[in-house]
Amino acid sequence: MTRTETNTMIKALILFVIVFFSAIVSAPPALAAEELNVLTWCDHTDPRLLQAFEKKHKVRINMKEYDGTGVALALLEQSQPGDWDVFVVDSIDVKRVVNLGLLAPLNRKDFPWNDIFPEVRTPELNSVGGIFYAMPEKFGYNTIAYNNKKVDPADMRDAAVLWNPKYKGRIAVYDYYIPVIEMVAIGLGIKPTELNKSHLPAIKEKLFKMKELSALVGDVVQVQTALATGEVDIIAGGGEFAVSVLHNENPALDWVLPNQGGVRWQQAIGVFAASKKKDLAVEFLQYILSPEGQGRLATSSCYWAMPANSKAALTPEQKKILRWDEQPKFLANSYFYLQPDEAFDKAMLDVWTEFLQH
Repeated sequence: MTRTETNTMIKALILFVIVFFSAIVSAPPALAAEELNVLTWCDHTDPRLLQAFEKKHKVRINMKEYDGTGVALALLEQSQPGDWDVFVVDSIDVKRVVNLGLLAPLNRKDFPWNDIFPEVRTPELNSVGGIFYAMPEKFGYNTIAYNNKKVDPADMRDAAVLWNPKYKGRIAVYDYYIPVIEMVAIGLGIKPTELNKSHLPAIKEKLFKMKELSALVGDVVQVQTALATGEVDIIAGGGEFAVSVLHNENPALDWVLPNQGGVRWQQAIGVFAASKKKDLAVEFLQYILSPEGQGRLATSSCYWAMPANSKAALTPEQKKILRWDEQPKFLANSYFYLQPDEAFDKAMLDVWTEFLQH
């Protein structure tokens, strides 16, 4: 082989190498996994809940936590249409969100409707004009949480325990005016559905007594920490969401609905009207409402609460912590959050402000 032939072959080889590596460098990257963007409460961010869906559908779920519907709406105002796919929202705020045009209609037949607790289906909250826009997924209670080694559990069955001098200095009050005012009303024998301005003086009197007996008023984390560390023995406005997740560390932390009743919160899940991935979003809703999804959501590392699906995959011990067997009585004896008009809301806030300053 001549030098010329050798040089020609070397040049050809070099050209091949250059072309080959250029092709590698310039080739488009492998397609990234499809993404689903969810605006949610913290309980949906548990990897144990998300991984099964992500693996099955080869999708990445991006979670954005928020802590109040007003905060979520402000975030949505700053977003572009189509940025978000799924919305986890307080059931009492579903109609408000629908009226803003934010949620897409849902077909009830796509979900295990007959397995959802009848009392939790609440079409009056989750539908508009006979059309469902969100599916109930989880619920719980603002009631009384306590350390059953430090108090008499029988006392906790009476809503009036919140102003019982026996527990002076041992009570923490959850700083949220609507459920606590409702709880006081229940303790006074007033049904929250009948609550009006004329009841506020009597409620204020009991609130002041509660403040005099309480060790602190704080947010969920503050009152939960106070109970867990032994600073207090009772949380007014607490419930399964405040103590169930801590049960393994301290089995004495418990909760109950008083005999007079309590306040029930519910959360729902829907699909954003502007989502470009509605089919995938609906599949995510179906997973969340499946027995497996419901079991994982109910026992999320952020907070536990009752699943909407009566067939949720829970162990007997988990059901015991959630007081599963008492749910028929609790559901029948609980009230939704008030949805006061502007004037009544202001009046309640004024009373609450006086309570905080007392």
